[in-house]
Amino acid sequence: MQELLDMFEENGIEYQLYEHDPVYTSEQASKVRGVELKTGVKSMVLRRKEGKFILANIAADRKIDIKKLEKILDTKELRFATREEVMAVTNCEPGSVHPFGKLFGIDTYLDESVLENDFVNFNIGVLTRSVKIRRDDLIRLLQSKIIDFSRT
Repeated sequence: MQELLDMFEENGIEYQLYEHDPVYTSEQASKVRGVELKTGVKSMVLRRKEGKFILANIAADRKIDIKKLEKILDTKELRFATREEVMAVTNCEPGSVHPFGKLFGIDTYLDESVLENDFVNFNIGVLTRSVKIRRDDLIRLLQSKIIDFSRT
C-alpha cells in the first residue's frame, strides 16, 4: 500500500484516500466510497496456460471477456488465478489488488471501459483502503496497452 502512495507522491498524482470497512465486491466498494459503480477499476490476476500471470483492469460495472482477451494475447486456456496464486503474486487479498501490475512484476492490460470516467477508484492492496485519482493519471502511470476485452 505505501509503495503505491509513494509512487503517487513521486509522480505528483493528486489522490483522495478512503478508509472504510473491508469490502469484498465492487458493489460494496462503490457504496462505501459513495461513487458510481462504473468509476471503480477491477484488477484481476489471470494465469496463462504456460504459467505466466497478467493483470487485467476493467471498469467495475463490466465483466471480463476471457475469450476476447485470449484472442488478443494469442493464448489459450487463460484463467482466473486462485486465491493462493493472487496472494503469492501480489501479496494482496483478492478484491484488494490495485491496477499497477508493474509493481508486481507482471504485464498489465487496461480495458477501454475505464476511459469512460474522468476519475477512477480502486483498492490499494488492502480491503480497507482505496483511492480516487484522475483517469489520465492512471493511464500515465500504468503505461499499459489499452484494449477492448470487457462486456456488459
